[in-house]
Amino acid sequence: MNSRDLVIRTLGHKTVERVPRDLWTLPGINLVRRDELKKLLDEYPSDFAIPEFSFGKGIRSNGIPHEVGEYTDAWGCVWRVAERGVVGEVKVHPLEEWPALDNYRPPYEILSNADFTHVNESCAATDRFVLAGSTIRPFERMQFLRGPESLYIDFAYDPKELRQLIDMLHDFYLEELRMWVETDVDGVAFMDDWGSQTGLLISPDQWREIFKPLYSDYCRLIHQAGKFAFFHSDGEISSIIGDLIEIGVDALNSQLFCMDIEKLADEYRGKITFWGEIDRQNILPFGTEDDVRAAVRRVRKAFDRGRGGIIAQCEWGLDVPYANIAAVFDEWAKPLEVSD
Repeated sequence: MNSRDLVIRTLGHKTVERVPRDLWTLPGINLVRRDELKKLLDEYPSDFAIPEFSFGKGIRSNGIPHEVGEYTDAWGCVWRVAERGVVGEVKVHPLEEWPALDNYRPPYEILSNADFTHVNESCAATDRFVLAGSTIRPFERMQFLRGPESLYIDFAYDPKELRQLIDMLHDFYLEELRMWVETDVDGVAFMDDWGSQTGLLISPDQWREIFKPLYSDYCRLIHQAGKFAFFHSDGEISSIIGDLIEIGVDALNSQLFCMDIEKLADEYRGKITFWGEIDRQNILPFGTEDDVRAAVRRVRKAFDRGRGGIIAQCEWGLDVPYANIAAVFDEWAKPLEVSD
């Protein structure tokens, strides 16, 4: 069974010989710890691949991402980076004042000038599961454009401009998604960080009224093309997991350790694939190897029955020792002790 088959069986909640592996790295790992990264992937190869493609350059883009200083992204949001290899924070919001919306246009040039000519070729050249990471993140992009404080006030007062902005972003993301689903990728991922440490950042009812229909459109397009829908969201999001299942999300990457892991397993095991993860706030950066292994065993005990529905994913940040990431995948590779 190759990696693509392994992931597809996992997504279908079918018996698998081992749990698929997926390592995420923050930009700094690729910049300053490449030798460690190569060593890890040589021992624990990923079952996922990224297609070969590039977006066009945005007319507003300026500067170099992930380097100390400031850069402007294709949407005109100005990011400030204090540490090399870290994403940074948006400090200038181009739509902080609503009148700016009248003449604002999304960066369609990054789509019209995108190079997808080698996507299908790169899919054919691998037996791994090819997952396209789209730019789709409506809630987060709204925060970048308006500023978090302004946006939360918008949610309270619901001005007409808020709905105009949502429609503008949704149209852009649908156009990007149509590009992806016409290729040979196996799945498409989209994201929005919805949770604080204790709950959703807006009310679940408001989330269902505003954002659930958008995500439903994305999942429908992905499924109509015969592909799998992957979604990422940080924080405590247990109140909307049932909704994500309802609209067709196949795999969910979330911060399991912000929630009641055992309760999640009891409620949703067999209904959605949990795409990681291991606690990257505390255990991975500050824990011992034994702590890391115990965390993996906890997740395995809750979700791993040898019948799919779980992916061994974790994120490697600059503050995480190599030994802890290696311990994650070593513990996942051990024989499964099933306990129902």
